[in-house]
Amino acid sequence: MAAAVLIVGLGNPGLEYALTRHNLGFWAVDRMARAHRVSVNDSKYHSVLGSGSLRGWKFILAKPQTFMNLSGKAVRALLLGEGLAPEDLLVMHDDMDIELGRVKFKKSGGDAGHHGIGSIIHSLGTDEFSRLRIGVGRPPSGVNGADWLLDPFLDHELEAVDPAVDEAMHRAIEFVVGK
Repeated sequence: MAAAVLIVGLGNPGLEYALTRHNLGFWAVDRMARAHRVSVNDSKYHSVLGSGSLRGWKFILAKPQTFMNLSGKAVRALLLGEGLAPEDLLVMHDDMDIELGRVKFKKSGGDAGHHGIGSIIHSLGTDEFSRLRIGVGRPPSGVNGADWLLDPFLDHELEAVDPAVDEAMHRAIEFVVGK
């Protein structure tokens, strides 16, 4: 049994990114923190983090502050600093290959073009960690994917995103108690 489970939400630090599609991982961590009264404001391992427990299981919530494309630096530091292994890790992130509002669990595998996941795989030297992929769908025709991810959601999109963030939080809870 692991000493704890590390739940990392991917995103970019700073107010200018707070409401963007690329920050859904941060949203899911924040939702879980509120639901379980965890303060995510300790600053270490290139992240802001906090810990809590759920039915006797300890979990650590973290939001890397390294920017998305360097997420691996923070995740590696978190795992090493907390004495955890990649199998104790759950990463929550946005995914353009999944329809807006859908959530999919992935046990391991490649990065599918997601630079944050690619950075984690490179830094850990393995793709053997779990992910919760929160769908944002594909950008409209003629819109650059990277630019689109850094744009805020449109009002009508938030109707699908809010329940998806809730689902991601609940599935993260299942991951914690399933360890």
